[in-house]
Amino acid sequence: MKNLVLLGGGYGNMRMLLRLLPNNLPEDMQITLVDRTPFHSLKTEFYALASGTVPDQEVRVPYPEHERLKMVYGEVVEIKLEEKEIVLANDTRIPYDEVVIGLGCEDNYHDVPGADEFTYSIQTIGRARETFNKLCGLPSGSIVGIVGAGLSGIELASELRESRPDLSIKLFDRSPRILRDFPERLSNFVQKWFEKHNVDVVSNSNIIKVGPNMLYNNEETIDVDAVVWTAGIRPVELVRNLNTEKDSMGRVVLSQYHNIPDNEHVYVVGDCAALPYAPSAQVAEEQAEQIVQVLQTRWKGKELPEEMPQIKLKGFLGSLGKKQGFAYLADRTVTGRIARLMKSGVLWMYKWHNG
Repeated sequence: MKNLVLLGGGYGNMRMLLRLLPNNLPEDMQITLVDRTPFHSLKTEFYALASGTVPDQEVRVPYPEHERLKMVYGEVVEIKLEEKEIVLANDTRIPYDEVVIGLGCEDNYHDVPGADEFTYSIQTIGRARETFNKLCGLPSGSIVGIVGAGLSGIELASELRESRPDLSIKLFDRSPRILRDFPERLSNFVQKWFEKHNVDVVSNSNIIKVGPNMLYNNEETIDVDAVVWTAGIRPVELVRNLNTEKDSMGRVVLSQYHNIPDNEHVYVVGDCAALPYAPSAQVAEEQAEQIVQVLQTRWKGKELPEEMPQIKLKGFLGSLGKKQGFAYLADRTVTGRIARLMKSGVLWMYKWHNG
């Protein structure tokens, strides 16, 4: 029996399972999914878990069950490309015929001193739980700094404001205006929400150092009781250390068929893949759709297309607490209650299709 190994149970590999099971897998092929946890985690909702507005069970989806799907729980410590073997922390060895690397990302601290040591994270469900324990255990009047005003930082700041109205929240943004790469109407809506709800957006910030209960922004020192880092990501160290070509961010350079150029048996999906898009769940899922097509074509011994179609993204949805939101879809901006309902609907549909 041949073995298709999926490393990581994130959005990309969940889409792979959805497309291959139960009827689109060759009779001589089984799937082995390797992950640290016995459930798929909704990473796009970790901000709500960390802020205390949803329970842990709301950000988990069970993996599918199938007689030719084998689950292995553990930490991947080595990918042996030449030997076609995966090594886990407990020295379990998993041979593969095809492997899809979807091990995700970690915080990029940009070499800021103290950032790794003195900040909290929402990159994994385990770290989001730790952040919840810290933030929701703070005394009233405490100051929380959130470094990075991308989608994760915005959603965390707004959700924490609703969860803990007694906290002082400072959101540090490197740009002169929030979400500067999108229309001003969207930026203004988010900025006004923060102003109305007493979230201090610190524009043109440059965090040069993090200390215990202290942020150093340019030449200014700011007292804080907790700091959450949402200022960028990079592939996990294991992937950054793979002996294959990477881009400047440490992501694996791929052929148009999503495999590493000199090895058609090794695919990379999601945050670890060098793609011309910002990493997101949507990108991972669309990429997984194409990987499934490539695999099935190769399994059937057919010729691959000369050129793969371009991945088309629909836009993005963001929340401002439980009642307001914002969206950028097909070059159109949507704000307010409608956008929030749209995001809730997308999440419900995802859970329904996958769980």
